[in-house]
Amino acid sequence: MRVNVVGAGLAGCEAAWQLANAGIEVNLYEMKPKKYSPAHKYQGFAELVCSNSLKADRIDSAAGMLKQEMRILGSLTMECAELSKVSAGGALAVDRTKFSDAVTERIRSNGLINVIAEEVTEIPDGYTIIATGPLTSEPLAESIKSVCGEYLYFHDAAAPIVTFDSLDKEKVFFASRYGKGEADYINCPMDKDEYERFYNALTEAESVPLHDFDKEHFSKDGFKVYEGCMPIEVLAKRGADTMRFGPLKPVGLVDPRTDKRPYAVVQLRAENSKGTMYNLVGFQTNLKFGEQKRVFSLITGLENAEFVRYGVMHRNTFINSPKLLDERFCMRDNEKLYFAGQITGVEGYIESAASGIFAGLSLARKLGGKEPVTLPATTMLGALAGYVSDKTVEKFQPMGCNMGILPELPQRIRDKKQKYMALAERGLSELTELVKTF
Repeated sequence: MRVNVVGAGLAGCEAAWQLANAGIEVNLYEMKPKKYSPAHKYQGFAELVCSNSLKADRIDSAAGMLKQEMRILGSLTMECAELSKVSAGGALAVDRTKFSDAVTERIRSNGLINVIAEEVTEIPDGYTIIATGPLTSEPLAESIKSVCGEYLYFHDAAAPIVTFDSLDKEKVFFASRYGKGEADYINCPMDKDEYERFYNALTEAESVPLHDFDKEHFSKDGFKVYEGCMPIEVLAKRGADTMRFGPLKPVGLVDPRTDKRPYAVVQLRAENSKGTMYNLVGFQTNLKFGEQKRVFSLITGLENAEFVRYGVMHRNTFINSPKLLDERFCMRDNEKLYFAGQITGVEGYIESAASGIFAGLSLARKLGGKEPVTLPATTMLGALAGYVSDKTVEKFQPMGCNMGILPELPQRIRDKKQKYMALAERGLSELTELVKTF
């Protein structure tokens, strides 16, 4: 028995890894390097496009809880992230090239995984996991659409990257908000006049024209995007102070030049382990490249910044999973077809990888003649799987991990930190016990 996995992104690699670990042969299809999507540039597997951060690593956070669940389930992503991580305060961030190389090496060296470098244009026969991500190629998208019927679209964005050497070190400072963790973020403080000058330039800047095939998916007053990846210029147009309560919030930071809290702060996070490149946190954008250079150079400390990559926008495609999938990411009306990753409507790197783990694990159990497993709703992955398969959801939108999707505790805990820790401990304990039965 040989299983097809289409797409060697985070979800596809995790799914193939789980199947191979169960002794099942896998054909892993990846169209790179013969063909690239509009957003992908690197030939390696599990390429990180939007950001190099895998979010918070504390277990009393939604992202930290999910990552710990992934480790319990034998995650390839978590193993490779540990080998390629860079300093990022309380977050787990990686050198994206080293991370991709680590995943690629493990996949290619696994004797049960046969990598096929070609574009898949139709859903293959036999047991198959589709993990082609938010940028599924048009021919395969049409094939999926013929099976799934209902399709939705939104747009995602990536932030620009600048070199460390080009920053004005006299104006920026290293610090983490509230002094938590190491001082891993570079902070660009702005006073009121500097902020208003930047805000005005940003709201008046020119965006990249839409392709004809994208226009039908945009409203007249802005992008139809997932809120967690909102283009900075769209966020700015929602109000003069919107950014100051979002990615430019100054709370928890003190400018050593003035010993006061700045009016606004732009944070930069290390893009690679050597600290030679930094990305602008929260600055996903669809501005023209020349406009990005002009406007973002108004940020304190970035006046002479060297941009090694400008921000880009790309279409993100996902199926109407509540109408189509069960809680194991399998089509309800086709037991041989599974989906994993962002195409299912889970939003984010680790969420996509985690769905690949469970899709692969579920299919492996089926092929091994084992009873199907439903993850406890108290686990973050179980809650996400439950959300994307909830038949009662009418207006389906992508969902990232968050504590709000977990069942309430039997006892009331007023302190948020203590409550989140209790939620995490409950879910991790139940998952640990469940895994003992596998």
